[in-house]
Amino acid sequence: MTATAPAPLQAPPRPADPPRTRAAVLRRVWPALLLLAVLLVAWQVYVDVSGIRPQVLPSPLRVVQQGWAAREQLWANTVPTLQVTVVGFAVSLVLGWALAIAADFVPWVKRAFTPLLVASQTIPIIAMAPLLIIWFGFGLLPKVLVIALVTFFPVAVGLIERFAATDRAATDLLRSMGASRFDQFRYVRLPGALPRFFTALRIGITYAVTGAVFAEYAGATAGLGIYMSLQKNAFRTDLVLAAVAVTAVLSVALFALTYLVERLVIPWNRRA
Repeated sequence: MTATAPAPLQAPPRPADPPRTRAAVLRRVWPALLLLAVLLVAWQVYVDVSGIRPQVLPSPLRVVQQGWAAREQLWANTVPTLQVTVVGFAVSLVLGWALAIAADFVPWVKRAFTPLLVASQTIPIIAMAPLLIIWFGFGLLPKVLVIALVTFFPVAVGLIERFAATDRAATDLLRSMGASRFDQFRYVRLPGALPRFFTALRIGITYAVTGAVFAEYAGATAGLGIYMSLQKNAFRTDLVLAAVAVTAVLSVALFALTYLVERLVIPWNRRA
């Protein structure tokens, strides 16, 4: 009689991800939508009751109406703002990654540049933006520099700190198996830093839009910033607020896009 080989052990089945239905999404966003609706209604009622002039405080309905009437101008100025945001933030990402990787491989780079990164956040952008316009003109370069100054810090510092916090046991295991320094970075340090990177990415992308608008406000030929400045000088508060609303929608859209990119790049880090 022959013995039967024991069946191989199998890992317990992984629980399925909770379904992301429209109802689940609505449950997460309805408090914010409800609060926004309450604020808009209160704003509308105050304007109607107080009789305040539209040049001082237009009603939400007037902002929507006038914004829709000027939709072509708003769109024509949104495109340059979006372009400079993408270019400036891309430059910031490239420089942030390059510095973080260099700091991880060469310790003295981290010691030399980290204090400068912290000091860069003490630079008043409200004072630097006009100077950059004076030095480099009204082209793309000064706006890119403003965005880089605003967004470089969270990206670079987030990556540097996460690289330094890599699990030492995993690194020692790879080193004992003869893995090179690059292999340790590729298989342990880089995957471990990606979740922290996307957190910094979400912080940076909102700052990037704000930086682009502020740089255009300081001096530009097109964009939402210069559009707000011109409408403010013309006492068109309704169109200024319409441009502010477009800026907010743009920021939220780019913020949400980072979650889609995160799911594509690191699908193993899906949030509940």
